[in-house]
Amino acid sequence: MQESQNNDEYWMARALTLAVSAASAGEVPVGAVVVRDGEELGAGYNAPITGCDPTAHAEICALRDAAKRTGNYRLSGATLYVTLEPCTMCVGALVHSRISRLVYGTCEPKSGAVESARRTLDEPHLNWQIETLGGVLRNDCSQVISDFFSRRRAEIRQRRQQVSEKE
Repeated sequence: MQESQNNDEYWMARALTLAVSAASAGEVPVGAVVVRDGEELGAGYNAPITGCDPTAHAEICALRDAAKRTGNYRLSGATLYVTLEPCTMCVGALVHSRISRLVYGTCEPKSGAVESARRTLDEPHLNWQIETLGGVLRNDCSQVISDFFSRRRAEIRQRRQQVSEKE
C-alpha cells in the first residue's frame, strides 16, 4: 500500500507540473498523465483555448498522446492521473480507452462526473469498470486552481478599474 501511495503521489506531482504549464499558457490549470508499469505513456494539460478545441481537456490530451505513442487506442492496464476530477466527456473517453485506473487530485463540485456532480462510472450500462482513487495531493491540486482563478479575478478587477478611471 505504501509503495502504491508513493507512486500515486509521484505521478500526481508530474500531473501538477503539467497543470502549471497550462496556467502559464492561460488555460485552466489541469494536468494529466497516463502511466502503465511505471512508464509514462502520455501526458497533457488543458488546451481548449490555445488549441481552439473544446475537447482538449487534460485527460483527452494525455489519452491521445498515450494512444499515439503506444499505437493503440486501448490503454488497458494503465492509470490516468489528473489533478481535477474528470467531467462527463472525459469519463466517457476513459471508458472508451479502457483505462484501468483513475487517480485524481481534487473534486470538481460543478461538473465532476466521478463523485461530485455525477457518478457516471457507477452507471450499470457501462461495459468497462475503472478503479478510482480521489484526493491524492488534494491540497496542492486545489491550490493551483484556486491561485489561478484568484489571479484571473484580480486581473478583471484591475481592467474594470482602468476602464472606469478613463471614463
